[in-house]
Amino acid sequence: MKIPLYQIDAFTGRVFGGNPAAVCPLDAWLPDLVMQSIALENNLSETAFIVPRDGQYEIRWFTPAVEVDLCGHATLASAFALFTIVEPSRTSVTFVSKSGPLRVSKQDDTLVMDFPSLPPKPCDPPAALLAALNVKPATVLLADNNNYMAVYEREEDVRALDPDMILLSSIGLAHAFICTAPGEQADFVSRFFAPKQGIPEDPVTGSAHSTLTPYWSKRLDRNPLRALQISARGGELFCEDRGDRVGIAGRAALYLEGAIHI
Repeated sequence: MKIPLYQIDAFTGRVFGGNPAAVCPLDAWLPDLVMQSIALENNLSETAFIVPRDGQYEIRWFTPAVEVDLCGHATLASAFALFTIVEPSRTSVTFVSKSGPLRVSKQDDTLVMDFPSLPPKPCDPPAALLAALNVKPATVLLADNNNYMAVYEREEDVRALDPDMILLSSIGLAHAFICTAPGEQADFVSRFFAPKQGIPEDPVTGSAHSTLTPYWSKRLDRNPLRALQISARGGELFCEDRGDRVGIAGRAALYLEGAIHI
């Protein structure tokens, strides 16, 4: 069997930046074990699989270790692959996912995603979380998707983070960890750690901005917002609070086009 494969750098206008994602268009779903094995072989933070259905596309995302319910950068990458290679006449698409419908539209060189809003709420942070972070946060919040969000007052504190991944992995039902602060060159900055999902640090995390956008829009009394994820690769996102939805936009660049043989 021969499966098309596109590797696309998301939330950047150039290759070698942003977050690389693999996109595999399929005619029909493969067995879960096969898709998980492909994701492990790709060894990227996410591999997206898309299948056409009634003018839309179903989408599923796999890290090297597990399937996840929501992923931003691989959704952006999937839309980029559709708009530029698979169906270049298209300028919009709705992906059917485990997190509901996700619409993506093309606006010049930018792709705009419509995602659910997942605002964080106050919580009592686990002791292991505070112990795992080498820089103490000002506060810790929790979103409904079990992402903890550690808020700092300075961008340099987020840059200085070097978390204990073993401790983070031990924290109960926690899915992942967002660390954020006001930005010096943007409205806010963030980093994202998901060791339980096989991703110690994700370069750029679109889905985290489902939580970051409503928080910072309210705190800064600003909408829309420009965000930077300050990982080693780095990425730029444009965010809009839409009430029960958020707009998350960015650019993408094709790095690799090939085929998987299994």
